[in-house]
This record gives sequence, structure tokens and C-alpha cells, in this order.
Amino acid sequence: MAVAKTPGHGPLTGVRVVELAGIGPGPFAAMLLGDLGADVVRVDRPGGAGLAVNPLYDVTNRNKRSVIVDLKSPDGPDTVLELADRADILIEGYRPGVAERLGVGPETCHARNPGLVYGRMTGWGQQGPLAQRAGHDIAYIALTGTLGMIGGPDAPPAVPANLLGDYAGGSLYLVVGVLAALHHARATGAGQVVDAAIVDGTSHLSAMIHGMLAAGGWQDRRAANLLDGGCPFYGTYETADGRYVAVGALEQQFYDEFVDLLGIKDLAPSRKDVAAWGDLRETVAARFKTRTRDEWTAVFEGSDACVAPVLSLREAPHHTHLAARGTFTDFGGITQPAPAPRFSATHTSVRSGPAQPGADTAEVAHDWGISGLLTETSARDGSAPDAAAQDTDRHRPPGPFLPSLERPDS
Repeated sequence: MAVAKTPGHGPLTGVRVVELAGIGPGPFAAMLLGDLGADVVRVDRPGGAGLAVNPLYDVTNRNKRSVIVDLKSPDGPDTVLELADRADILIEGYRPGVAERLGVGPETCHARNPGLVYGRMTGWGQQGPLAQRAGHDIAYIALTGTLGMIGGPDAPPAVPANLLGDYAGGSLYLVVGVLAALHHARATGAGQVVDAAIVDGTSHLSAMIHGMLAAGGWQDRRAANLLDGGCPFYGTYETADGRYVAVGALEQQFYDEFVDLLGIKDLAPSRKDVAAWGDLRETVAARFKTRTRDEWTAVFEGSDACVAPVLSLREAPHHTHLAARGTFTDFGGITQPAPAPRFSATHTSVRSGPAQPGADTAEVAHDWGISGLLTETSARDGSAPDAAAQDTDRHRPPGPFLPSLERPDS
């Protein structure tokens, strides 16, 4: 497995991030900050975070370095506070109150580093009747109304993996929040707490739908609307080989090209006649069943009919457009999405493979000037701390910048 030891290049070069290890949206958010060039130090627990994924393949831990700290040991909290003292951002994903009980809550951290941005990632949020309850992505999005929007009318709601809640409603909102708070901290010197709750972020994602609902332009049921599969020219269809194509021919000019290339121009009922949508769907479905997915892909190639093949995860990196853009990259033997978005001046890349628990302790102790990391390591394995790292200046120059499974303790 390839490993690089160069923290940071990208728009966040020079930003230091402490990630208290968890699973789900917290690690993904920290990966995104690392992809953008931040120096991310993941504080792993002895024994690991409990996710049944080989650490060598946990891509959400790329572009990070790892140290192991036992927060329940006598010196553990002080070691984390030393990291927080030198950091711009700290991310944790415990249940509300756990970080405080462990001695690394925001009030304690801000007493040492008033400019610290303290990001808290939970499903239910820091307050509310459910704040102390365990949960996962699927339960969070269930309460927001978004899960109930997805799927067919006569089937249970479709499960969108953990992409909608954990990563879209969770990780991305945490990243936006901590970067906005970092901008404020650099302007004023004052840090703050960012409460990123999956229920809040996922609800926010449905803002346009709520507007349409209020205007009478959205029915509060599945597969009855323009953008939820209810519309026959915005959905997916099975092909002759059991695969699928996606159709999004919403505008009239794109729809005209779609029905022409599909060969149903003279057979299809009017697209504006909602009462005839059922007949139109049957006509489209029957036509798509006459050829394979790849044959239909060739028919629509180069057109503006808004038709695309539904690819698998293994197929996607080989699509000509994604390959030309370098949307996926191979690093350390793992095919994975490349960092996104792209920057014209401050380029980003995958600089290191998944951080292995504790593998970077000596390096971080030296770079961040924290001899306590070596003391904690030597206390666990009986070795002597590295003298060179202990002599490092412990202060950095002043600057002008869990997860879906909410653990009851750590």
C-alpha cells in the first residue's frame, strides 16, 4: 500500500485539523478537508473504531496521519488538548456530552485555544428529545421526509445507501460549517462550535421541494411528481439485457430528440397530458426492452436527449467522459474517486493512502511539537520516547485558520 508523508497541498494548505476517530460522516468530512490540503491528524483509539473494514482499504482515511491516544488514560485528554491547542479545526462525532465527560469538550478546548473551530457531527444534533438516542443514517433521513420521497408508489421507500444522510446531509454540511467558522475565526480571532446534525442538513437539502409543496406543485407521495420517478420522461428503464438506462428529457427540445431517437415519435401520447403519463411510460418501457443497454447508449450517443446508461461502481471509472476528466484515480492499488471539486491554482490530489492507526505518531509529535504523543505510545508498548521529538518547539506560529453510529462513550 503506497504511503506519502507530505501533509498538504491545495487551498487548505497550512490548516491543521484534529479528527477524533469515529465512523461515517466525521471521517468523510475530515477526508474532504485533507483532500483540500489540510494537515489532518486522526486520533485513533486503542483497538480501532469498530468498523468492519480493513484499515488498508478505508479510503475515507486517505490524506491523513494517525496517532493513537487513549482518552480514558490519565494523560490521554491532555495529549488531545495539546493537539487542539495547535489546531485550527477539531472534529468529533460522539453523542452529546461525551467529549465533555472525556475532558476534551469545546469549553475546555477553547480555554486553551480561543480561535479553535470545534465541529460536532451527530445524527440528531446537540439538543432535542432524540439527542441522546443511538441511530444510523436511515433513521435520520426517515424523520426528515426525504426517505419517504424515494422509490416506487407500491413498494417500501428505497434505501439510498448512506449517501443522502451521512455524506450529503452530514459530512458536507459539517465541512461548509467549519470552513465558514474558520473564515470568521481568522477575521476575529474567535472560534466557535459548529453543530452539524444529519437531520438538519438532510432537511435543508429538500428546501426546493418544500417550496414546490407549498405552491401546490408537489404531491406528498412517492413517484407522483416531476423529479421523483413519477414523470415518464424522468426515470429509469430496464433494457433487454436486464440493465438500465436513465432518462431526464424534461425540456421540450430534449424530449423531442428523445422520442425521435427512441423511435416512438408517432406513438407517444402528449407529454403534457398527465393523465396519459401511464400510457407513455408503458410505451417507453416496451421500446427500451427491445435492445440492450449498450445498444441504446450507442443510439443516444452524441445527442441532447438526456439519456445515460446506469453504470455499476466497477464500470463507472472506465466511462470515457469520467476517464478523460480523471474523475477516478488509482492510488496504492485502490481505484477511488479523485478529490473534488477542482481548483485552477491550488491543485489537489491523493497524497497518501488510508492512515494506519498510530503509524504517524513520531512524525506528528515532531511536526506539531507534542512530546506527550510519544510518552503515551511508550506507556502502552514499554518503549522510551524519542528524544529528538521531545526537543521540538511546542508552539506553532500564530496565524491570521461521529458519525452515523453515535457511540455512548469512547
